Amino acid sequence: MRFGIKSIILIASLLLLTAGPIYCQEDETESYFGIQPRTLIDAPTAWTLPRGCFDLSLRVFPNGGIIGATNIGLSSRFMLGISYGAEAIIANTGANWNPNIEFNVKLRLIDEAYYLPAIAVGFTSQGYGSYDDAKKRYAYKSKGFYAVATRSLYLYNLSLGGHFGVNFTMEDDDGDNEPSFFFGIDTQFNNDVAIIAEYDLALNDDKGGNDFGKGRGYLNLGIKWLYSENLELEVVLKNLLNNREESDVTSFGRGLRITYVEYF
Repeated sequence: MRFGIKSIILIASLLLLTAGPIYCQEDETESYFGIQPRTLIDAPTAWTLPRGCFDLSLRVFPNGGIIGATNIGLSSRFMLGISYGAEAIIANTGANWNPNIEFNVKLRLIDEAYYLPAIAVGFTSQGYGSYDDAKKRYAYKSKGFYAVATRSLYLYNLSLGGHFGVNFTMEDDDGDNEPSFFFGIDTQFNNDVAIIAEYDLALNDDKGGNDFGKGRGYLNLGIKWLYSENLELEVVLKNLLNNREESDVTSFGRGLRITYVEYF
């Protein structure tokens, strides 16, 4: 089962990235009201914010957690952002604040062309879920340093993006520090609804007995409503393969994300 899922997603991702030019979207400003998705759910894409553009987002996750983030497009290729949050903000107990402000940096090296995907490199220290002070890691590790390729396609009236990346996280105090790979797709329907799916092999989070990943990888799904040119509302479903060893995690995670985009 594990081999089959990973093989299917890998093959589909490579097909999207190497698809012929007949379906290639040459104008990168046509999707999502002119601004491409910078991340899927946790996984980055090769897109960045346009120069002079910024976004503000709030992400609500299980156990009353909230992460706030902002990113700024300093050029058409370079994006810089910060984020901070805590668990149990929406609760009747004290909030468990994350230990640090986290950073997000991305540089697009190659623009998408007729025969080539867009390629970007970056670094993000923002993980998701609760923070374990003893092991110095988030429940879902940050991507750390990464490289990602993105290909945009048109299939009939469907806008489709395929994404493939490799990453090396800095959250390695648990002794699991292998490079990992991630894949994803995003689709847009009727200019206002998008469906997003991603799969992280989590090779850096698959050692048994660490109370976190148990080798299945992380499969996440998002349904996004593009309410207006500036506002996106999204339902997030995480860990659909139940890749967690904690006894108190008995179902996939459910969350919300609100993103506002504006120009200076």
